[in-house]
Amino acid sequence: MKIMDFLSKKAIVVDLKSTKKEEVIKELVEALINAGEIEKRYRNKLLEALMAREALGSTAIGQGVAIPHAKSDCVSKLVAAFGLSKKGVDFDSLDGEPAYIFFLLIAPQDSAGPHLKALARISRLLKDKFFRESLRACEDEKSILKIISQEDEKKDLI
Repeated sequence: MKIMDFLSKKAIVVDLKSTKKEEVIKELVEALINAGEIEKRYRNKLLEALMAREALGSTAIGQGVAIPHAKSDCVSKLVAAFGLSKKGVDFDSLDGEPAYIFFLLIAPQDSAGPHLKALARISRLLKDKFFRESLRACEDEKSILKIISQEDEKKDLI
């Protein structure tokens, strides 16, 4: 499974304005709505699902990365948004560090497999320090998509 298979190319936020966990999640859900991936009427339902997941334990995995995610019947296929924060956001990370790189995942209610594979794929790629630093240095959507695509291709060869 490749990130580009489920990442919405129109739901990339290069400079997140949000400074708080819930605001970041709202901003990324908004990006998915604006990209046409999710219907506007599902906004609050999705926010509730994502915040309920955060209440179980932070989805910030450390090293400046957070992967907020939830399952919902609002989507029929796995979909993701990407966000970059220049300032960093306190996301209750395991290592106490702010998060700069965000992948927000929404999976269909009954899809355990693809959902878990996507989470594993993202976290595996983001373990690479050079990849994280390359993403953080991006100034536009095009360079973000290029770096993610290149990394996707590379990791499939291994």
